Amino acid sequence: MTRRDCKVESVESDTRGFDLISRRALYKPEGERIETRFIEVKGRAAVGEIALTANEYKTAQRLGDDYWLYVVFNCASQPQVTTIQNPARFDWEPLSKIDCYRIRPETILKSH
Repeated sequence: MTRRDCKVESVESDTRGFDLISRRALYKPEGERIETRFIEVKGRAAVGEIALTANEYKTAQRLGDDYWLYVVFNCASQPQVTTIQNPARFDWEPLSKIDCYRIRPETILKSH
């Protein structure tokens, strides 16, 4: 249990698009309800940019308000946690990364 009386399950090795599932019972006049948060955690030694993988971003879009991003800045000194509900609502900048490299056959043939 945590400070919010939540049960937290780590799923970071399952590639679900988030690291943790947090469940908390809410007691309302109409009965018990379970609040569920799907949490992605990102940490930086200081303050810096945060990137989501394509899987994390698509999962955030799909889950909407149930998806939370917990950003921990200054991990190396005095950690500061910022929580963001539904981070997909922000204007994220898409980044491209290199998946593979190619070479033309002429280059290979000229090398001999």
